[in-house]
This record gives sequence, C-alpha cells and structure tokens, in this order.
Amino acid sequence: MSVYLAVAIGLAMGVLFGLALEKARVMEPGFLIGQFQLTNFTMIKVMLSAIATGLVILAVLHGFGIVQLSVKTALVGHMIVGGLLLGVGIVFAGACPGTAMAQLGAGYKDAWAVIAGGLAGGYTYGLYQKQIDTALDWSGIGLGNLGKMTLADLLPGGFVTLALIFAALIVVGLVALERWRPWRVEMERHDPTSGPGRSAGIAPRYAAPAE
Repeated sequence: MSVYLAVAIGLAMGVLFGLALEKARVMEPGFLIGQFQLTNFTMIKVMLSAIATGLVILAVLHGFGIVQLSVKTALVGHMIVGGLLLGVGIVFAGACPGTAMAQLGAGYKDAWAVIAGGLAGGYTYGLYQKQIDTALDWSGIGLGNLGKMTLADLLPGGFVTLALIFAALIVVGLVALERWRPWRVEMERHDPTSGPGRSAGIAPRYAAPAE
C-alpha cells in the first residue's frame, strides 16, 4: 500500500468516525463529562458497541489471514501515568483526542484549545522523550517492560477465540447497562446546549408535571 493511499484511507475513516461521533452525540462535552460523573452512560455504550463490532470484524479478517496483528510492548509506567493524564484531561476539557476535531466541526470554540494542548503535549514529549521514558521506567519495582503480553496465546484458536469471547461479554454487559439506564431516558435528560463553549455539564431536563 502506498503512503498516499494509506493517508487517503485514514482521512476517509476519520471523516466517518467524526460523523458517527456527531450523530451519536458523544462528542458533546456534556456527555463526556457526564460519563466521568457517572450520570450519563451514553458514551460508554457507544464505545463498547464500537469495540465489540471491531473485535468481530478483526476476528474474521485475522481468521482468514487478511490482516496480521502486531502486539505492542506493555510499558506499565507509561500506561498508568498516561492513562491518568488522559482521564484528568478529558474531565477538565470535556473532550478527548478522538472528539476534539468533531467538536471543532460542530462549532465548539473550546475545541481549539484542546487541539492546541494536544499538539503542545506531543511536541513536549518529543523534545523530552528520553527523560520521560527514564522517569516512567519502573523496572526497579518490578513494573518495567513486561514485553508483548497477550491472552490470545493462552487460548485454543488464539486471537479469534479471544476476540469473540470478549465481544460476547461486551454485548451481555451492554444489554444489562441499557436495561439499567435506557438511552432514551438519558437523551431526554441531556441538555443539548450544555458543555464548554456553550454552557457547562449535564443538566437534567424533566417533563413538566401533569396538570
């Protein structure tokens, strides 16, 4: 595959991803903040649905030898500190790297600050990568480079079996979550004008009491 074709495919997938985020409304800051406040579970439902779908598609493609998977090295320090920074950043900004561009297209002015912050963070890491990697190397406490760990090596059928099992578990969890917190109810309670750049947070919107 040429570089130009890879870039074109990436751009097309990015556009489709942005459309999906906008139509599902999980790019709205209020939905993101509400998920971390455990007051709105729309975002996790959409993301888990995407993960389950992706697992099934990858299982089929990998099973027929169309794609080969590359497991990344498990760097504990990087995962823990990076995950915490990302989570805290999402809560404060009401956006994540996957939603900032969609927010920008939808007219959220604060998205510019989120994108600029992400670029500044990446630039800073590039400048001080060696020092940061050294600080996050927790080999001294037995939590350094754990290698390319994967559960797929422990199961008959490898990744295909693992992916289908996890996809099934996610679907069961989604059904239970939807029964507990129906999406229609959460949509009715969400104020579409909420979030940074418009107003703040998840605002309950209840129907007027019957006369």
